[in-house]
Amino acid sequence: MAKESMKARERKRQKLVDKYAAKRAELKEKGDYVALSRLPKNSSRVRLHNRCSITGRPRGYIRQFGISRIQFREMASAGLIPGVKKASW
Repeated sequence: MAKESMKARERKRQKLVDKYAAKRAELKEKGDYVALSRLPKNSSRVRLHNRCSITGRPRGYIRQFGISRIQFREMASAGLIPGVKKASW
């Protein structure tokens, strides 16, 4: 389980990215990099890090499902993810 402060920090970054997305795109289109550099650092999409939506784990993230590999395995074994079944051969 990730610390609550880390999860909160990611949510804060996401809000900033959403808030400044249009402004950043407009400034990039104009080529005004001086004004772009005055925007908050955390408003850049590059600074976001994918995290598991359940545990907040930053590593082993499966983008298609939005969860970590550990949660994916537990949920798939329990039959909670539709269309996913354990492969056996």
